[in-house]
Amino acid sequence: MINEKYKYSELTGKIIGTAMEVHSFLGNGFQEVIYQRALSYELELQSIPHKRELEMNVLY
Repeated sequence: MINEKYKYSELTGKIIGTAMEVHSFLGNGFQEVIYQRALSYELELQSIPHKRELEMNVLY
């Protein structure tokens, strides 16, 4: 379902669906890096451009 109110709602839905697919397939119990790799692979399959673990400045 696309909410026209939000600019990126279609992309957001695809990303959430992809993350749910990874979780459904792998289940619980793996280290975070395993989910990161699987999600990156699935995003590639869906032709969703992304980068993993970008460095960011955070003010605290």
